[in-house]
Amino acid sequence: MNKTLLLLAFLSYFALSAQTFNSTDLRVTKDDLTLNTYEKDSTANALVLYEQGNSYFHKHDHVLITEEKHKVKILKNEGFEKAIIEIYLYKNNSGTSKEEIKDIIATTYNLENNELITSKLDKNNIFTEKYNDNYSIIKFTLPNVKPGSVITYSYTLMSPFMWNYKDWEFQSDIPKLYSEYRASIPGNWLYHKKLIGTEKFVINNSEIKKNCLTSFNGGKADCEESIYAMKDIPAFIEEDYMTSERNYLARIDYTLKTFKSMDGIVKNYTKTWKDVDKEFKTENGIGRQLRKKIDFETLLSPEIINNKDALEKAKAIYNYVQNNYTWNGDYKLFSDFTIKELTKTKTGNVSAINILLHNLLNQTGVSVKPVLLSTRPNGYPTKIFPVIDDFNYLIVKATINGKDYLLDATNKFLAFGELPYKCLNYFGRQLDFKEGSQWIDIEPQSLSRIIYMANATINENDEITGTVTDKLTGYDAYFKRKSYFENPEEYVDELINNTPFIDIYNHESSTTKKTENSFSETYNFEYTIDDNINLIYLNPFIVKFFKENPFKLQERTYPVELGYKRNYLYNYVIDLNNKYKVQELPKPTGIVLPNNAGDFSFSTQQLGTKVIVNFKLSLKSVIYPTEYYPYLKEFMSKVVDIQKNSIIVLSKN
Repeated sequence: MNKTLLLLAFLSYFALSAQTFNSTDLRVTKDDLTLNTYEKDSTANALVLYEQGNSYFHKHDHVLITEEKHKVKILKNEGFEKAIIEIYLYKNNSGTSKEEIKDIIATTYNLENNELITSKLDKNNIFTEKYNDNYSIIKFTLPNVKPGSVITYSYTLMSPFMWNYKDWEFQSDIPKLYSEYRASIPGNWLYHKKLIGTEKFVINNSEIKKNCLTSFNGGKADCEESIYAMKDIPAFIEEDYMTSERNYLARIDYTLKTFKSMDGIVKNYTKTWKDVDKEFKTENGIGRQLRKKIDFETLLSPEIINNKDALEKAKAIYNYVQNNYTWNGDYKLFSDFTIKELTKTKTGNVSAINILLHNLLNQTGVSVKPVLLSTRPNGYPTKIFPVIDDFNYLIVKATINGKDYLLDATNKFLAFGELPYKCLNYFGRQLDFKEGSQWIDIEPQSLSRIIYMANATINENDEITGTVTDKLTGYDAYFKRKSYFENPEEYVDELINNTPFIDIYNHESSTTKKTENSFSETYNFEYTIDDNINLIYLNPFIVKFFKENPFKLQERTYPVELGYKRNYLYNYVIDLNNKYKVQELPKPTGIVLPNNAGDFSFSTQQLGTKVIVNFKLSLKSVIYPTEYYPYLKEFMSKVVDIQKNSIIVLSKN
């Protein structure tokens, strides 16, 4: 009897422990509905159980067909957004060719009172919206979705655009158990294939299928049929200090290189940079505007034009464009614009403003080159071959007395030679219609440093009073200048509100120009000591560089990209005036990152009646690879802990 009960208990336990999601196909099993947690990621709001894409060309009419199937488990209320489906459909500029969708099937599965309830999508609840001139959106929301639901949906996408072969994302902001993509590509269509991300394939197979394609004249083509699959794919979670997720999200991208028709005609879609340079030189957009002559004598003062100092002249022209023309917020690199229109309206996109700067510098004798960029949120541009759509920004490189300066006149707070932080994306393509274009590095040209000096004393009224003086350089100064000059009163109010237990007054800034290379300010502070206590616990950090650790992930699969190197220095001196004596000082400490990629030190000492605190932090790399992440996480945890919990203990004499 006891043995039988023991066996039944074991079998019950085994059955329970063997429960698992079905990640092999679109079928919804009982386990899919009864399991409501994902042990590998307890924070997940939803979970992709299974998904598959299958792209191929129709054998006779050569339309690109993509069939998609998705099965998703909704784990929490926050996962409901995964039941809202949006599918983007492309059409050409003339509207003569467009993508279409058919066979949309969507169902929600729920388990209610141990009974399976299915809710199917009504076709009348499928909507089409215009997104822009080239895209429309198909939208639908699965019905009766709640925590515990499983949703499935599938559809077929028909595309006449062979250059727009379907890309596939294996990774998203929720975890996936299984993601598979099948791609069939005829041999006469050659694509550049780019694999992105660090996740590994569990399936990566290809084989040749004979005569997959035919033409009206009897021509035939073989196809390469590939299967790619990943399993147990973690969610991609964004964190501070990163560029675009497009740089790291596990996916496969296709770019059409060459098409060879059945009659032997070859058309190249992916060009060389030599071809692109030639097109830029002759095209009516950027190329034409870069060659546009400007009546600069009507725009610039004789004092600027006749200045013999090339650097001072360039700075004056830069300031003229910066202060007299306003960026309209448009990033479109190739949208219609003219320099003539810009000089009339005084407002324009990035290309217009910086090409005006380029032409004015060029016509007044300064050596300049335009540079194409992709901003940090836009992702890295492809370096293997030209993909012009990768770029969304244009700046100017000026070479003066043998030194290069990277310029962007769209921002009112940038110093000469500074670029917006969004442009620090490592490299850009310098255009040169005579010598040919080339890649150049995009690096900060000035050191970024924050220095705070706090001097305090304990006065006769048992009040701690003092002065804070700070100086910032580089990008840290730019952020401060921008915040201060946009609204000085609001800036000071925020400074006061950030220190609720300390009174701040007499704020002054010695920085008078919003485009200076640095920023400096001073202010007084005061707080009162409670007379009724014998011991005073004093945190010396009036200013904290980091209020919390920016690195919180258990594991980060992409690098930490700071954009620029950072240095922080904090010095605090308090004179006890023989009214108090030191009972305890925080212990000195310090950490060095591997390969000396960063360090910080913290020390305290007493000299006579004064207590001196020194804190120094240096992050010496612009990029920290993923293997540095656990060290950086611990490093910054210690930095935050020191600022929050370093306490000087004083007692009355």
